[in-house]
Parts: sequence; C-alpha cells; structure tokens
Amino acid sequence: MSETGKPISRIDGRMKVTGKATYAAEFNQPGMAYAFPVRSTIAKGSVTGIDDAVVKKEPGVLAVISYKNALKLKPLDMAAQMKAGAAFLGENLVPLQDNKIRYTGQFIAVVVAESYEQARAAAYKLKISYAIEKAATDLKTELPKSTKPKVFMGEEAQLNTGRTAAPLAASPHRISHTYSTPVENHHPMEPHATVAVWEGADKLTLYDSTQGVQLTSNIAAYFLGLKPENVRVVAPFVGGGFGSKGLWLHTLLVAMAAKATNRPVKLALTRQMMQTNVGHRAATIQEVAMGTDETGKLTAIRHHTSSYNNLTQFFEPSGKQTKVLYEAPLREITYNVAALNRGTPTFMRAPGEAPGTFALESAIDEMAYELKIDPVEFRVMNHAAKEPITGHEYSSINLVDCYRIGAERFGWSSRKMEPRQTSKGRYLVGHGMATATYPGGRSAASVNVQINDKGEVTVLTASIDIGTGTYTVLAQTASDALGVPVEQIQVKIGDSALPPSPLAGGSQTTASIHPAAMEACKLLRKDLARLAVADPASALNGRNPDELGFADGKLFITGNEKQSDTYIDILKRARKTMMEACATTLPVSGAGLTVPGALCTPANIPAEQNSDIKQYAFHSFGAQFAEVWVDQDLGTIRVKRFTSVQDVGLIMNEKTARSQVIGGVIFGIGAALMEATEYDKRWGNPVVRTLADYHVPVNLDVPAIDVHFIGKPDPHISPIGARGIGEIGITGVSAAIANAVFNATGKRLRDLPLTPDKLV
Repeated sequence: MSETGKPISRIDGRMKVTGKATYAAEFNQPGMAYAFPVRSTIAKGSVTGIDDAVVKKEPGVLAVISYKNALKLKPLDMAAQMKAGAAFLGENLVPLQDNKIRYTGQFIAVVVAESYEQARAAAYKLKISYAIEKAATDLKTELPKSTKPKVFMGEEAQLNTGRTAAPLAASPHRISHTYSTPVENHHPMEPHATVAVWEGADKLTLYDSTQGVQLTSNIAAYFLGLKPENVRVVAPFVGGGFGSKGLWLHTLLVAMAAKATNRPVKLALTRQMMQTNVGHRAATIQEVAMGTDETGKLTAIRHHTSSYNNLTQFFEPSGKQTKVLYEAPLREITYNVAALNRGTPTFMRAPGEAPGTFALESAIDEMAYELKIDPVEFRVMNHAAKEPITGHEYSSINLVDCYRIGAERFGWSSRKMEPRQTSKGRYLVGHGMATATYPGGRSAASVNVQINDKGEVTVLTASIDIGTGTYTVLAQTASDALGVPVEQIQVKIGDSALPPSPLAGGSQTTASIHPAAMEACKLLRKDLARLAVADPASALNGRNPDELGFADGKLFITGNEKQSDTYIDILKRARKTMMEACATTLPVSGAGLTVPGALCTPANIPAEQNSDIKQYAFHSFGAQFAEVWVDQDLGTIRVKRFTSVQDVGLIMNEKTARSQVIGGVIFGIGAALMEATEYDKRWGNPVVRTLADYHVPVNLDVPAIDVHFIGKPDPHISPIGARGIGEIGITGVSAAIANAVFNATGKRLRDLPLTPDKLV
C-alpha cells in the first residue's frame, strides 16, 4: 500500500518532544564566547562617538566591535552578488561598515564576552553619541513623496495605470473603498540564532536558524571573501520562520566576532530584536474599486496599494491575487511605495496575498451585497477558468469545487443575506467566506539516496524543515519509490554540504525536492536491477530489467513475486556495503530560487509534467468559511468555527498538510483580530516592543477548524503532482472573518485588526 498521503506522524516528532532535536543555539562549542548586539536608539543620523572604556573593563568582556574596528567586508554589488548566488538579502545593509543610522534598532556594535549575561550587561553600558537627522516615520505623511516601482520580482509592477476609470464610471453597479492592514511581525517559536566556528583563517562553519542553508552559505562567503566551498551552514531543525529566517546579515556579526576573538561565538537575538532586525510585514493602505453589469458580471477591477520599504527593493505586493482571481475584461493593479526609517520590511507568510485578499475579498463581499447576490454565487459566476493576465490554462484548478464543498460542509445555505438576523443571547452571529489563493512554485533540486547492505536507506538534500514535515514526507516518497518501509529510512537535510535544494519559502519545497527524490530512487533501483540480472546467483539473472517490479525491499518478476531478489542480497553478493544515486530535477522554465550547485544526474521528465510557466499558470486555490459571535455590549469578536477547503494538488501526508492549513488559519485569525505593531511617530521606534506586547491567538481564541482537501494531483507541475501548502491557509481568512462580522452586525470594518473599539 502506498505510503504517500498517509497521515503518519512526524518521524522527527519524538526527537522534538524529548529535546533531542538540536537547534542552532544548541550547537555549543568548546571555549565558546557570546555576542550581544548594541542597537541604535535613533531612527536616522550618524554615530559621532563610541566610548567603550568602561565596557572593556567589565567582567568577561573579550571585544567591543563597531565600525571603527570591524573586519572590512565586501560592499554591496548587485551584479557580483547575483553571480555569487548572494543577492537575495533580507536588507541591503552590510553590518558595522559605516556610522550611518537608517532605523531605530539598527545594529551598530557588538560586545563579545565569556558568558551571555556578561555580554548583555556590558552592551547596555556602551556609551553612544549621535548626530540626529529628521526621520521619515509615518506612512501617510510620506506618501506624497512615494515612488511607483516599475517591477516586482522581475514582473511589471504597475498594470493598466488609469485605464479602469472610464469602465468603472460606466458600470451600472460599482463600489470603491479603502482598506488598511497594520505592521505585522513573524515571531517564530525559535528566535534567530547563530554559532560561528572558524577553522584557520579561511574555513567557516555557521550553525544558523535559516530557511536556506545554501543561500546563507553563499551570502557569508561573498561578504567575507571566502571560497563558497569553505563556508558550511548547518540547520537540521528550524523552529519556524514564516519568511524571516536566514538572509539577515547578523550572521556576519557572529563570524566577525569569532574572527576577532579567535574563538567560537554564539549570538541569539532577543524578542525585542525580532521586532526590529529580522523584517516584518509592512502596513498597507489599499484602494479597491470594482464594477459590474446589470447581471452581476464584473466589468473592471482596480486595486491600488500604498506601502513602504527601507534598504530593500521588496514591498508588500498586495495586488498579486487580483491578477489571478475573477474574470473581468480589465483590471488595474498599481503601487506607491514610500521610504520610511523603520526596520526593513520583508516576506511574511503569503506576502502580498495575506493583506491583499483581505481587501479584495472584502470588496467582493461588498459588491455581492450591493447586488443582493449570495457571496458564493457571485464568486462562481465571476470565476476565471484561465489566468486573466496571461490567458494561460491553469495547470489544475478546482476552485468551484472548493466553493461547493466548503458551503456544504459549513452549512452555508442556512446563512441569511441581511445582517443582524441571527443571535445567541447577547451575541450577534454572522457567517462570511472568502477565496484563498497562492502561487504553485517549483525550483530545481538535487537529492541523493543511499542504501546499505542492511537494507537501510538514507535520503540527503540541503532542504530545510521549518516545521512543515519535510523529514516525514521525504521518507514517505522514498518508501514508495524503493518499496522500503518508512522505519528503515533516515532523512538528512539542513546542511549546505548536501545536494543543493531551494530556500524553504514560497510554498515550493514539496513541489521541488520530491520529484528529485523519486528520480534518485528510480536510478538506484535501475542500478540494483543491473547488478541482479547480471549475477548468475540471482533469481533474476538474465531477465530484462524493464520487466522487474519492486516492493518490500526486493526486486521481482512482475506477476511473479516469488521469483525475487532482495536489495540486501544483491548488495552482499556484489560485495558492496552501500550504493547510491543522485538526481537533479529542473523545471522547464528555469532554476527558480535554487542556488547554483553541482548537478547530479539530470532527470528526463516530459515538459508537460515539469512546471512550464510559459505554457501553464500554476496556482493553488481554496475557500474559507467563518462563523463569528460578536458581543453586542463589549464589541468583542469570537471566531466560533471555521471551514477551509483547499486545492493544492496531491496531498503527500494528510496529517502534516492539515496541520499546515490549521496553522495558516490561526495565523489569519491573529491578523484579523489582534496583530499589530505600532510605532511612535516622533522617534520611529516600535512601541510594541516584544512578543509580550504583540498579541497572537491562544488556545481559547481558536475554534474547531474543519480542513478538507480536493486532493487531485496537478498533472503539470511535476510527476509527483503536489503543490506547496505552507502559505495558502492564511489567505482569505481575515476577509472571511470581516465579512462574517458584517453579516452579524451590519457594520463594515475595513481596517485590520478588527478590535472592539472599531465596533462599539
């Protein structure tokens, strides 16, 4: 029976709950010292003086490093970085190379001491003087000076500017509203941490909490002027990331500190630093307008986003889903981006789609109510069967099934169109829904598979498990492709010395590495078969390898399993203790986010099964349904139940997949009801300073979440047929909740989070 799809528990689960799983900060080294960064207390200006006389006399202090004495690193050079595979940075700021301040909390020095406590205590005694300049701290104030970026991630950013004005004005029915989302922070369970160990002057090992060991390795090698093969990054376990892990240059601080002290050095960021130094989701102001004809068919959609950035070309792409969802003859998607002196915004789970679906799907609900058409029916009648911008066929699309199944499972038919029609005691009850979507990404990947003379299998690739279940699902894939029980398979990942694979981001890991794992197993089977058919002592001697089947750790004649030869016997007779095969799978349309590396045997996969973005549009879709109870006296909102139906291709493991969607929905509940980082407009510092102030859902905030998968393989993304699932679960959640609040109360809330003060 196939292991793929089974809801088996994580093979690394016991290690995690018993404390045997080793995370970055736990790779303690002999003679290790500790680093603690010093951060700027101003938002813009320059450091005019650093008085470290007192700090150097503090107990245990080994070094105080600042721009005055820091190791000189290579400067930013995009062309050279791209050539070196080191261009994908969290922020374009090489640490401690000058005295300029770009945001409050910027790293401006680092203290190294014998213990963490000594380093931290001494760091707070470092005296810094500044020349302060006027900082840009408020989005609305700075918008008149904003720019209109031409591209985002290689695609045109400004689409059909101004062209929807006439069609919207001529539409019999139209709406136009403004929606806003606040700054949100990642806060994975494991904060960022790095341990740096030098071997001589030119070899470096970094134990780092990163979503991409090879990218982190290439970045460190580039800026430190080292050969790429001399920088190894190890991250076997990562306690969550959501887009924040890796690619931030505090790893260089640790390497610089270790070089300066000639000792291994550990740096672990505090929760306060997580608010300022490793990215966040930028606030957005989104203007959405749409019009329909008399029947309710969309005639035009306009989606404009105002946001900000700093030290990066990245900005929150909140119009992404508006390119994909709904059939309309014309859509206009535009951006204004201001420059603020805040910590650098970055990718955060479903960047663009998470805040973007709040605006678009709230507007769709408002349009449906204006027309007095059921929101599900309105979406179905405007469903886009092809990607609207390119006209490409979708590689697979079952969105209408998501609507239908979700409505049935949720009991949507009992919903009343008019608000304030259902109550339970002092609570008003409402039902809302929204569409979910996220791209189906895939990159090149290489996987090595080994089998020893005990029948034990090892799968090796540089991929990362950020809590998504990569260890387990890889073992399931190898189990099916070799016919070996999962219990006999060991998975080794999270090491840049292993075969290259992409960054664990963009919901692409499953679609990228599993085709390579399957191909490597196929090559290994062929090698075993060649040995068996050439061996006079084998029951398969002289047979055609093409007529052999496999199962239960053996090869056999198809249709006659009794005529067989075990992998163990084949190896032993050949006097081999181990055999291996390595395969590289490369999407037709390019390498994607994979760092270039040595290729294994290239897989020969038909183009129509190999992610050809020039021929197909690759997206996942879903439907989100929410029931809320709103306290009429206090204005508090409780999500009482939630249904999420997802079309993400083949499900590799029902249990881990369901966990991903549940986690995404909880993420969305937080965004809808409580998450926000506020800034002091005078000084540019976050007044929500740490996780203690940053509100996220706890157990009592989370209802029963019903998750259902369509489960149909995508025939074009890869021979596996699976797309990623890590991010789609959050999309549409906040809109479904906001739409339910309107259905309950009759009051339309267009600004996240949906706090009681906005209702009462």
